[in-house]
Amino acid sequence: MAKISAIEKNKRRVFISNLFKKKRQELKDLIQNKNTSQEERFKAVVKLASMPRNGSKTRIRNRCEISGRPRGYYRRVAMSRIALRTLASKGQIPGMTKASW
Repeated sequence: MAKISAIEKNKRRVFISNLFKKKRQELKDLIQNKNTSQEERFKAVVKLASMPRNGSKTRIRNRCEISGRPRGYYRRVAMSRIALRTLASKGQIPGMTKASW
């Protein structure tokens, strides 16, 4: 099990990134637009830089829904490899069986 503080920090990052998602995208579009003046672009860059760092989507870490483990994460089931294996061997994931030979 991962540290509770690490899991909570990641949840906070998800929340903050959802809050600032629209504003960040507007500023990025303004910066990328070649028709805007250089002065407006510079102001947009400064505003984007002054926003919270945790508002960026790239700061979010994929974590297992069950254990909070950050490594060995499968996006399809939102679980780590260890949690996936234990649940699959118990037969709790529909359509998945643990291979044995």
